[in-house]
Amino acid sequence: MSREQSVTIEQVREAQEFFKNGMTLHQEKSFKEAIESFKSCASVNPEDASHLTELTKKLKEGSYKLDQEGIAYMGCAAVHLNGLVGELTEEQKEEVPIEKSLLEAFNSWQ
Repeated sequence: MSREQSVTIEQVREAQEFFKNGMTLHQEKSFKEAIESFKSCASVNPEDASHLTELTKKLKEGSYKLDQEGIAYMGCAAVHLNGLVGELTEEQKEEVPIEKSLLEAFNSWQ
């Protein structure tokens, strides 16, 4: 599946801010707020608009604790953000200050 529109620098910045906010909230044990932030990250120019709905449905069907749900959404958001970054050109990547720790994690996945 492909995105409806090309990824922009602004979208990557927006998604990264949602992700960083979600990480901070998760560390503070504000799991509901973190989940909302991770969902917002994953909603920035998605490849498949139904993916987040499907994930939510599957998590509701299970008996997961709130922190476990947060980790699932965190993973979804991280993979999504990595995909957005991966679609930028090298010149665009230079214009977006991607967190060093995120880049290291993303590079280790490849």
